[in-house]
Amino acid sequence: MHHTIRQDLDLLEATTRPAKLETTPLPYGEKDLEPVLSKDSINYHYEHLAKGYAKRYNAGEGNADFNRAGSFLHNKFFPQLKPPKGANRPRGAVLELIETNFKTYEDFKEAFKETAMKIQGSGWVYLSTTGAIKTIPNHAVRTDICVLVDWWEHVWATDYQWDKERYLDNIWKIIDWNVCNERL
Repeated sequence: MHHTIRQDLDLLEATTRPAKLETTPLPYGEKDLEPVLSKDSINYHYEHLAKGYAKRYNAGEGNADFNRAGSFLHNKFFPQLKPPKGANRPRGAVLELIETNFKTYEDFKEAFKETAMKIQGSGWVYLSTTGAIKTIPNHAVRTDICVLVDWWEHVWATDYQWDKERYLDNIWKIIDWNVCNERL
């Protein structure tokens, strides 16, 4: 099998075990994502769960690969969110990626929802840098993430109870497309 340098670097990044993990600071206040995600939801999700993965990894507690992947994914998820202000549509390279693979942003959101709703249990769903919609059961490091959506119950249950579809409909209001463009 022929590997490119990028594939080799991706594999190395996915299997590396750093000595210490840090949780990326939020680029917004804990109330700034309301009404999409409440202060209570952010506080629980970020302060206790996301930081907990790094804390357990650094203390050598639990499964190192699971904790590293949980920390990695949250460090991708939270920085790509921004306060909801007006219309929030993709632009630039991410819009080109979406239109090339799904024709319209609306078609992309429908395909994304269809994939997400098929996940049984906990996981993640994302638009890859190649334009494919992929899932991550549980936690795993992936190096091809463009747009990442947390699909664990804790992210939507506080604000949406059983209605995870409504959570997904609303998450698009707070995606920072500039961050997603930087990943391409």
